[in-house]
Amino acid sequence: MLRALAAMACVLLFRLFLLLVLVAFSQGKRLGPTSPLRYSRFLDPSHSVFLHWDFDYETEIITFELQVQTTGWVGLGITNRYTFVGSDLVVGGVLPDGNVYFSDQHLLDEDTLEQDGSQDAELLKLTEDSVSTTMRFSRPFRSCDPHDHDITSDTMRVLAAYGLDDVPKMNRERTFVKSIFLLQMLQYDDEDAPEDTIIHDLKISNFLIPEDDTTYACTFLPLPIVSKKHHIYKFEPMLVERNETMVHHILIYACGNASVLPTGIGECYGSDPAFSLCSHVIAGWAVGGLSYQFPDDVGISIGTPLDPQWIRLEVHYSNFQNLPGIYDTSGMRLYYTSHLRKYDMGVLQLGISVFPIHFIPPGAEAFLSYGLCKTEKFEEMNGAPVSDIYVYGYLIHTHLAGRSLQAVQYRNGTQLQIICKDYSYDFNLQETRDLPHPAVIKPGDELLIECNYQTLDRDSMTFGGASTINEMCLVFLFYYPRINISSCLGYPDIIYVTNELGEEASENPMENLMVLNNVEWTPENIKKAEKACKESQQTVLIKTIDEEVENTTGWIPDIIPTPRGPCLESSGGKVEPQDKTSAGFRAAPMALSGSSTANLRHLPLVAILFLQGTLSWLLAMLQTGV
Repeated sequence: MLRALAAMACVLLFRLFLLLVLVAFSQGKRLGPTSPLRYSRFLDPSHSVFLHWDFDYETEIITFELQVQTTGWVGLGITNRYTFVGSDLVVGGVLPDGNVYFSDQHLLDEDTLEQDGSQDAELLKLTEDSVSTTMRFSRPFRSCDPHDHDITSDTMRVLAAYGLDDVPKMNRERTFVKSIFLLQMLQYDDEDAPEDTIIHDLKISNFLIPEDDTTYACTFLPLPIVSKKHHIYKFEPMLVERNETMVHHILIYACGNASVLPTGIGECYGSDPAFSLCSHVIAGWAVGGLSYQFPDDVGISIGTPLDPQWIRLEVHYSNFQNLPGIYDTSGMRLYYTSHLRKYDMGVLQLGISVFPIHFIPPGAEAFLSYGLCKTEKFEEMNGAPVSDIYVYGYLIHTHLAGRSLQAVQYRNGTQLQIICKDYSYDFNLQETRDLPHPAVIKPGDELLIECNYQTLDRDSMTFGGASTINEMCLVFLFYYPRINISSCLGYPDIIYVTNELGEEASENPMENLMVLNNVEWTPENIKKAEKACKESQQTVLIKTIDEEVENTTGWIPDIIPTPRGPCLESSGGKVEPQDKTSAGFRAAPMALSGSSTANLRHLPLVAILFLQGTLSWLLAMLQTGV
């Protein structure tokens, strides 16, 4: 009898052991109080507020560590574009007696904090020394608390605040907001650089910035001369420190080897059309962006007969203060190696063709514009069969009125996926971003770019164009393997749109745009214009790296929104009105353990009940056997 009981006990204990191992393993993915965090930014101009963070896409948990030069309270959360009201803020600090306090809160108004009914932040570390306070905590991407902002792949406006004492109270001078792309996928150290890395700089040469609001300066420069194939694997902006606020973007366009190129520096889109030659983007930077290193298996090919030998360097300057006598030598630094990657990469430019047929009415709370790409002619224009291409990264671009963008993929008339998007776009943060998984585009697929604009602060029409006060709607897809297509851009039938607005249309597109200036832009007419632009037939312009152009036509398909995923229930407890000491905010000592320890607080209820029942049954059986 005792042997049988012992055997049964061993089996049950073994099952329990497996369960505990599985639980511990699932918890082990969470970052603990000392785990290194890959990403970091200063959040304030004086560099006294420093944020580290990291995340796990599988568990949908993000971990923050905020370090502030204060011995008072600190807070970190997410806010929106227009107001602090409704912002979430995780607050913590260390009392003079060494006890810590920690709470998940939100802002009732610009100044008043209130504790959330659900505590969804988990404290991992909270320390203080004579100079600074450090708070590390984790939270789900999406909690079930309506007061918590979701962490998404959009631009996030990170809110940081602190005080000089332990009474949490908002102060404008100690509150900072910074736009950050939190869910960036790749992070490389200098140790990852190949041993034979060579640097090549592409710079504009001592250029006198004109006293104009907007200038596009272009010059043509050679790529590195190499005797065999190499790969460019990284680029970074080169900005003159005093001119950083004036450089809006830098683009590098590959030129066809048959191109006859001008010398010197000229206006890119001015009277000499030669300075607008070459339209195949291979690298780009825009305001707010950083350096970018390609994934390990892709690079820009140089050194073969098929590769470009020259590029057009385009620098967009915004000199809104019309400052005189400022010289600039901005550009792009390229890193290349003879250690070849598996694939040659390319960049495909999508969106709305950049010229004035793209228009946005004044006074619009929201106005949607569309640019269609049809890939059915890619193979014919490529001059060789086109296989599937794999998109691994992207750069999105509008000007000041842009509020959101998305790129949507269709196959055989059915929406497949939203390839990339940013529903919280910030003009001051434009950087190349990586996808969690490559998006596969097959020949014949359609790609649609949707841009959302707001023009409440404008009393006249906004047209597509190069100036910052004009608009663009562009998405650059970074993909492999490279094909010969540089861009695929769409625009609406302006004659149809003019007629739908009740105006007499002309065969001259530019005349129709002048007619649209006569429209009374009421909310009803704004919606009518948006509907007409979407329903009109689109002309699609496809261009190769050799400047060959073909066009086709198509219609704008509907976009099916991606449903939000399930929220993650709080493990920090609910706050009920009758609670005197609510969960998550208590001045009491806290034992902070590493994340790899599967303690009882982290075990699911079923595991705890199973453990309790098993031990009780074993005790009863053994007592009976004795």
